[in-house]
Amino acid sequence: MTAKPHLDREHARHLLGQMLRIRLFEERCAELYTQQKIRGFLHLYVGEEANAVGIACALSAADSIVSTYREHGHALARGIAMGPLMAEMYGKANGTSAGRGGSMHVFDRATRFYGGNAIVGGGLPLAVGLGLAEKLRGGAGVAVCLFGEGAVAEGEFHESLNLAALWKLPVLFVCENNLYAMGSAIERTESETAIFRKAESYRVEAHQVDGMDVVAVEVAALGALERIRGGAGPQFLECMTYRFRAHSMFDAQLYRDRAEVERWKERDPIRRFGDWATASGLLHVADIEALREAASAEVDAAVAFAEAGAWEPVEDLCRHTLMDAVPA
Repeated sequence: MTAKPHLDREHARHLLGQMLRIRLFEERCAELYTQQKIRGFLHLYVGEEANAVGIACALSAADSIVSTYREHGHALARGIAMGPLMAEMYGKANGTSAGRGGSMHVFDRATRFYGGNAIVGGGLPLAVGLGLAEKLRGGAGVAVCLFGEGAVAEGEFHESLNLAALWKLPVLFVCENNLYAMGSAIERTESETAIFRKAESYRVEAHQVDGMDVVAVEVAALGALERIRGGAGPQFLECMTYRFRAHSMFDAQLYRDRAEVERWKERDPIRRFGDWATASGLLHVADIEALREAASAEVDAAVAFAEAGAWEPVEDLCRHTLMDAVPA
């Protein structure tokens, strides 16, 4: 029997609180970007929070995560502290990657968060490598790879699925299908728009999940991880979701109608779960307000941490680079 979450009051508070933390963090990042506190590329996770939280709740400490350039939500859900994460957005030396990675390259060894990746599909073979290492060591960990539907057009997707299936590696592939690979609607780029069918062609068990329902995602992730740990080999989840904001802060969003965005906002995972939790008596309106206030205070503290951080000294800029190894 597939494991299911114990959805009591405490767990409901956790699910909603985590989604609120991600939402408020991302909204503040957008504000800071307009103030030029955050520079470069910035891809926000607003609207997709249920996926990160549902997946993260199903993981163990031994599991590892490989993410994409839209990874802030994944990082927070996995347990990376918000202060160092915000400092990384700023490019400060007290950031998760000492300010060298920025928005798209968050890394944290302690939580086995093996980085965001600016290359579309670039994380897939890394996850296969992590899964192979775990299998060779005889460990119990699972490599979880999150990616967007645009990655399925890359060769790495097919190579990774094929190899993971051949070797029965402990890898959970999670496609966060938000319907638009940058500005291209999925029906314009894929002849088979049900992505999980592609995974099935490699004889990988695959399921499509409502990615706007945090409980549905958690249930699906628990089941997939249980099967992987039982020796069934890789599993695949396609989480049907939607980003409420543009692909990046440079995106004018000319490829989709505002009415479509508004229709999807009616399925906002935070409001949807909050409404259900209050209607069922698990949570009260006061609980939700308290969670929002706590998340807002945490974001304020994270901004203060980033603001107080130092810039890396100019004389250290060649450290950890090939130039550092070249004799003068």
